[in-house]
Amino acid sequence: MARVEVVIPTWNRAELLAQLLGDLRRQTYPVERVIVVDNGSTDGSAAMAERAGAKVIALGANAGFAAAVNRGIQEAGCEWIAVLNNDVALEPDWLERLMAQAGNGAWFAVGKLLDASAHERIDGAFDALCRGGCAWRCGHGRLDSELWNQPRSIQLASFTAVVFRADLFQRVGVLDEQFESYLEDVDFGLRCAEMGLNGLYVPEAIAYHAGSATLGRWHRDTVRKMARNQLLLVAKHYPPYWIKRYGWCVLVAQILWGCVALRHGAFLSYLAGKMEGLRGFGEARRQSARGRHSANFPAIIEKSEREIRELQNLTGFDLFWRLYFALT
Repeated sequence: MARVEVVIPTWNRAELLAQLLGDLRRQTYPVERVIVVDNGSTDGSAAMAERAGAKVIALGANAGFAAAVNRGIQEAGCEWIAVLNNDVALEPDWLERLMAQAGNGAWFAVGKLLDASAHERIDGAFDALCRGGCAWRCGHGRLDSELWNQPRSIQLASFTAVVFRADLFQRVGVLDEQFESYLEDVDFGLRCAEMGLNGLYVPEAIAYHAGSATLGRWHRDTVRKMARNQLLLVAKHYPPYWIKRYGWCVLVAQILWGCVALRHGAFLSYLAGKMEGLRGFGEARRQSARGRHSANFPAIIEKSEREIRELQNLTGFDLFWRLYFALT
């Protein structure tokens, strides 16, 4: 039986972390060790986790999701590593279901995430990215149905609740800490896909996600970082001719996402994030580990966008995606 360690990056919300630690104790698949990486919580999260038997790494300040996950990965020593947000609740067989399938040659595996406040709705299954640089957590907000009960090979996995082969990080590297939080998992997934290292969606592995429980989905810092990181994805992964091939798609997607931010009262944060992304664009492109950029990228992004369109078509288009596909 493969050994699994669990990494949980956390920042406050001790009550959510306590529930997750309890869920891990009740897993039907044994957990070797739980590593909680505390990003400077002020509510006693670290002390509570230690009392619950977890290994706690205290960073002292909020270094971001990516840095916390990386520190936990460095500490882990098992063949498999699970990464979990602190706002996730798990069915007792979540890990067993994932490991039963992931052990058959996959590099990573995710299960079905349901909305913690409305279990009949999908929070997310797996991720996909359009040519315009905007990601969709596939299934988000949709009613659970047979469509989401179909296992499939995937390119991009959310780090909300996922298991990885530990040696994947030796091949691909760890999370890029310049992303801090948000879309760092999409960047990681693109790097995996560019090397031909794919994963599995295992729908019978059920977890529940509160979703942006610490800051809120449209908090100004959330919007700023997402707006910045959308441009960092383009800088790191898009080929030298990207303006000619993808420029219109990027422009359309980014303007539409700005309209969504405006509707939620976060337009100034969106602008601040875009300015930050533009300032760092050239340097991120120069320093990208891709160097020449992957020859596989066009096939990867086009397949990913096709997944978005097919799933939107089957479940009803969100306005954002209806407009994006109409314009591109």
